[in-house]
Amino acid sequence: MRVHEVMKHDPVVCHPETNLASAAASMWEYDCGALPVVTEGGRLAGLITDRDICIALGTRNRPAAEMTVGEVFSGKVLACGPDDDIHTGLHTMRHEGVRRLPVVNAEGAVEGILCLDDIVLRAHCEDGTTRSGISFEDVVNTFRGICWRTARHIGHPAKAA
Repeated sequence: MRVHEVMKHDPVVCHPETNLASAAASMWEYDCGALPVVTEGGRLAGLITDRDICIALGTRNRPAAEMTVGEVFSGKVLACGPDDDIHTGLHTMRHEGVRRLPVVNAEGAVEGILCLDDIVLRAHCEDGTTRSGISFEDVVNTFRGICWRTARHIGHPAKAA
């Protein structure tokens, strides 16, 4: 199974100069928890999450309309390609500790977003029935890797488990 079979196509995006109020409004309107951040040329620059916005608003004592995405989002670019095997995307999510992964074409333009929610909905039991290419074990291992990475990051006791 390929990433393009599971990803959300044509996601809503924002730009570094978009203010946080507009980014949050887009997330609310389109019921999503993250927006790919793109340059004027349309290339992926990173991702901003609802958590990024909340933490910024709670710690910077400035109105959302006065802060830009560029001040808040991580410039770390993580992505996969639409023709990548789904397990490549799962691997990146697991090892980088992310629940959402932008999908970009060869030119770096955003074509979609791979979300753990969509992956869960496509997973099937390994009982010989419908095979989607994603097993519950794939999902659980990916989510466990995300949680494990978060636990390590904050020094949670679960890291010793």
